[in-house]
Amino acid sequence: HVMRVAERYRLFACLMFLGGIGHGLGSYQFYKSQPMNLLWALSASFATFLLAALNLLRTGRPGDRSVAWTSFVGCLVQASFAVCFGRLIGNMLDFRPLVSAIIALVLSAFSLRSAMQHSTE
Repeated sequence: HVMRVAERYRLFACLMFLGGIGHGLGSYQFYKSQPMNLLWALSASFATFLLAALNLLRTGRPGDRSVAWTSFVGCLVQASFAVCFGRLIGNMLDFRPLVSAIIALVLSAFSLRSAMQHSTE
């Protein structure tokens, strides 16, 4: 059972990483003639990569509550950004913010579960 949870966690972290790639490619396509906006959009992609990496790190450190709390907060912020983006484009059911929010919320739930557990060390 524990291995299955870790595999699911890893899967969602990889999905977040793929979302960051999609965001970067879409940002480039949309903002390639607007360097200032492109820079800021790509910084969001980079932040997504860092959050995905943190979540992947968490899979190898199940007892590290500090990493779990950091991941939890980061994923909640990511989900909030996705919801705000959905509101800004006027479509909460658009694939981009919907999938991003779901992935971030799943990862935040995994992180919260780990953060709330007592350390076995």
